[in-house]
Amino acid sequence: MANMNRRVLLKSRPQGEPTAANFEIVDQPIPEPAEGQYLSRTIWLSLDPYMRGRMAETKGYAANINLGDAMVGGTVGQVVKSRNPRFKEGDYVVEYAGWQSHAVSDGTMSMKLDPASAPLSAALSVLGMPGMTAWWGLMQIGKPKAGETVVVSAASGAVGSVVGQLAKAHGCRAVGIAGGKDKCDYVVKELGFDACVDYRAAGGNLFKELRAAAPKGIDIYFENVGGAVQAAVVPQLNDFARVPLCGLISSYNDMQMNPGPDWRLLLVKRATVTGFIVSDHFGQMEGFWKEVPALVKAGRIKYREDIVQGLDKAPEAFMGLLKGRNFGKLLVQVSDDPTRR
Repeated sequence: MANMNRRVLLKSRPQGEPTAANFEIVDQPIPEPAEGQYLSRTIWLSLDPYMRGRMAETKGYAANINLGDAMVGGTVGQVVKSRNPRFKEGDYVVEYAGWQSHAVSDGTMSMKLDPASAPLSAALSVLGMPGMTAWWGLMQIGKPKAGETVVVSAASGAVGSVVGQLAKAHGCRAVGIAGGKDKCDYVVKELGFDACVDYRAAGGNLFKELRAAAPKGIDIYFENVGGAVQAAVVPQLNDFARVPLCGLISSYNDMQMNPGPDWRLLLVKRATVTGFIVSDHFGQMEGFWKEVPALVKAGRIKYREDIVQGLDKAPEAFMGLLKGRNFGKLLVQVSDDPTRR
């Protein structure tokens, strides 16, 4: 409804994989901005794996969503009414409005966007949280050196794709792991990785195929997946390998803890495994802004978007994300983007 605020709420907490029953779509009156606030209409909504943890009851690194509240998420919107002198009607902003068509904000966590410098949606992918995650994990934890081998899981995704391209830009051999021939072809032929292993086709030969793709062993493993992929990688780490631990999407729906890597191997190899949450480092991104936008503009970092039309499709798309069905950065187009024609 044009004059209502459509919202996707957390109706119940998932027990294992999320289902449609965990979400509720409602229409409520569009809120009015108070003094010092602005009202925006959401154009783009980012769907990301971390949202699964926010749906849980157990405590994570950030506050969980309360039942009956809108699902959280990064967004790009356009200001439609303002009582805040820093924002005027028509401004485009990247913010954290969540799964809803309209939102009010005091602008504390918002940033204006210039649509002439990059597509608005890029603020939720390569020039936003996923790009920052890739850069911080690889450059600050991985510390790549020319000639080293970098392996990244979920290589065709929003984070993994940037990791591999950054590795190449720093003179490394980049090896991706992805699910499906089309994704591996994209990683090698479009993004310029040196090799990509299709874990779905490899079956019980994942270890051997990874060894063939990384014959000199693995110096940096950028971890996004966990599970069987991690089990095939850890024995092939070189001495003093670095492992930026970004995500473990294969286990996000599990109801109990599963066995992890063989810590004896990590000890013998003197490997460094560092878990990180990129939001802890948003204030330390000078290097990201100096390097990544220039590489994107020069065509040395490419990115792909998987766009779903309409807020009502967000729950289904999110459930597919957790099963690896997306191809590229998963976005929901909530309303018209006047800058994209």
